Amino acid sequence: MNQEQIVAATRIWLEKAVIGLNLCPFAKSVYVKNQIRIVVSTAPHLDAFLEELDRELDFLAAASPEETDTTLLVHPTLFPDFMAFNDMLDIADAALPEHGLDGILQIAPFHPDFQFAGTAADEISNYTNRSPYPTLHLIRESSIARAVESFPEAATIYERNIAVLQELGQAGWDALGIPAAMRK
Repeated sequence: MNQEQIVAATRIWLEKAVIGLNLCPFAKSVYVKNQIRIVVSTAPHLDAFLEELDRELDFLAAASPEETDTTLLVHPTLFPDFMAFNDMLDIADAALPEHGLDGILQIAPFHPDFQFAGTAADEISNYTNRSPYPTLHLIRESSIARAVESFPEAATIYERNIAVLQELGQAGWDALGIPAAMRK
């Protein structure tokens, strides 16, 4: 797949799952304002990917939120195994204080095989964090705080998402037409 196809698949996931199912009630406003930066990494190894993460953290911290509110750093091939991706998250999170961004930015993980601890791999609840490709979502904490002010029941989003996905079921998810890269 080329970069345009990877970005297109990521946009379809955003439109049909994240926004379409309202899995993140804050995503639509930044998406329609074109404030989501999607960066496709071609880093050949973990060290190069982490250097790219460093650059994206610095970029987002310096960017005007009106121009770029959030970044999706996508790598289509480096992390085919979810556990390896999950292990990398500790290193990624450690970059925040290294850049003086603790409390300013946070990182949310998404992966085609995402699995919450204590769940079976095929549980539909895992799909709240499943994306076409391994993705790090770099988020401004100020944006989260603003969104929470406008959505007073923010603490219930996780439970609501699980209920939505359980009602939808696997067949309903498959019917969304999310790119095949996401499906098992």
